[in-house]
Amino acid sequence: MTAASDRGVLPVHGSVAVYPGTFDPFTPGHRDLVARARVMFDRIIVLLAVNPDKRPTAQTTARAARVRDAMPAAWGNVEVDTCTGLTTAYCVRRGATVIIRGLRTAADLRYEYQLAAMNEQLGIHTVWLPSRPELAATSSTVARAYRSAQPARPSPNSEE
Repeated sequence: MTAASDRGVLPVHGSVAVYPGTFDPFTPGHRDLVARARVMFDRIIVLLAVNPDKRPTAQTTARAARVRDAMPAAWGNVEVDTCTGLTTAYCVRRGATVIIRGLRTAADLRYEYQLAAMNEQLGIHTVWLPSRPELAATSSTVARAYRSAQPARPSPNSEE
């Protein structure tokens, strides 16, 4: 039985969706989108896309490990992968027909609409999921800024 049928939602049989991002860091909002998407599709691939225009705070493999650690073991229809290159090319290789994207604001929609239109031309559909209001204020950019502003904590073995 799939996660979708467990929750009374019936996914399209054999459906594979990709949720791409740099996930630097993987926020509670990202996890919430995966939780909601996993009941709509038979399989979700959380794809850590390598974007040369961004400078992540951790290597791709370390970020992928953090994302995997954030997923409950019971979420058997969710996998984490990494890729360089176009997300649509990855989707074709993996048999995915849908890209999942989260929307926090109207500005996100304007940007995402352009991407969705291009992806549609390549045969890949886009499903937008709005962020829950209580999670919408925290973007990865805000989370990184907050983390870097925190004072360094002394290690348990250091002398004070």
